[in-house]
Amino acid sequence: MSSFNDEMQSAPASCVVWDPSLTAYNFGAGHPMAPGRLSLTADLAEQLGLFERPNVTMAEPYIASDQELLTVHDADYIADVRSVSLVPHTIEARGLGTEEDPAFLGMHEASARLVGGSLVAVEAIIDGSAQRGVNFSGGMHHASRTKASGFCIYNDAAAAVQRLLDSGVQKVAYVDIDAHHGDGTESIFYDDPRVLTISLHESGLFLFPGTGFANETGGASAIGSAVNVALPAHTDDAGWLRAFHAVVPQIVRAFEPEIIVSQHGCDSHRDDPLTHLNTSVDAQREAALSLSALANELCEGRWLAVGGGGYSIVNVVPRVWTHLIAIVAGKPVPLRTETPVAWRERVQASFGVEAPRLMTDDVDLWWRSWEVGYNPADAVDRAIMATRKEVFPLYGLDPWFD
Repeated sequence: MSSFNDEMQSAPASCVVWDPSLTAYNFGAGHPMAPGRLSLTADLAEQLGLFERPNVTMAEPYIASDQELLTVHDADYIADVRSVSLVPHTIEARGLGTEEDPAFLGMHEASARLVGGSLVAVEAIIDGSAQRGVNFSGGMHHASRTKASGFCIYNDAAAAVQRLLDSGVQKVAYVDIDAHHGDGTESIFYDDPRVLTISLHESGLFLFPGTGFANETGGASAIGSAVNVALPAHTDDAGWLRAFHAVVPQIVRAFEPEIIVSQHGCDSHRDDPLTHLNTSVDAQREAALSLSALANELCEGRWLAVGGGGYSIVNVVPRVWTHLIAIVAGKPVPLRTETPVAWRERVQASFGVEAPRLMTDDVDLWWRSWEVGYNPADAVDRAIMATRKEVFPLYGLDPWFD
């Protein structure tokens, strides 16, 4: 026990944001963005002892002010969200009150609270009280400056990045591994050379929002600041991790950020009902470990992680984000850890289904490194090469060899 406590004392100071009020972000019965995915994640993490680690500080979110929202959203848009929040109705031009983003009472407050959660975590990093932070309730990466989209009303990740810039940070790397293109965050910073946005996602040829191709590389004043890896449908662990490791570390290292902000939508999982990728819990855990290592290597450990998509409410989301919390906090949960009996009983009682018994999908995790060679007959390799050809030369890297 003493060795574990010693290890925890040396782990990075970490801020974890959670409060049941975050489940008020609720589009109603039957909507894929079910708030139960948040409470199940919190329960699993708590029962595995993550919230009690000595290096972890639990923080409550707050409702972000209009001034804070205005750093990444237009005033007229915020006013429209407020109006829909008071009297639910449809404003089609804003993406509000649609089938995708149904209006509900208190929408403004619920959405602004997600932003407040990410701002609490990033402020802890800025003031030095934490080296790392995680807001698994956040990650609303489709919201743009003027419009709701893809279950996202306000963009908490963008607000956190902007807070970092406003605090004096010169370079922020934003890495998005959601199955859907991180279009909202990318668009907000498309002309800002201080922000690198990397999105690894299923190709827009097959999946919403239909954007995020290799030739989308940033605005005229920030060419190379946007990096997109558009993967073919049905990409599995080996292809997904090959793509991640063939693009993300090289570009992030070349960019030399002061902090990494990452979005961990887990809808690339093979069980997710809304996408066509075939990854595992194990692969997504591996990507989080790689981002942790990059933060340690390049940013003195500074790292903010947020949630995102993920619609396999019981089987996937709680395990992926519990692994994420543990990795942010400096001591990963071993893959063959059993999920607590009390948690499985809660799942059975609340959802009427059997919960996973292990924190792993029990897969043979393997991928080919880019160094073994490019296969032009492989659709994943073609997607990787398209990105490398577009962006690598802009950083002085060779698309074939680096």
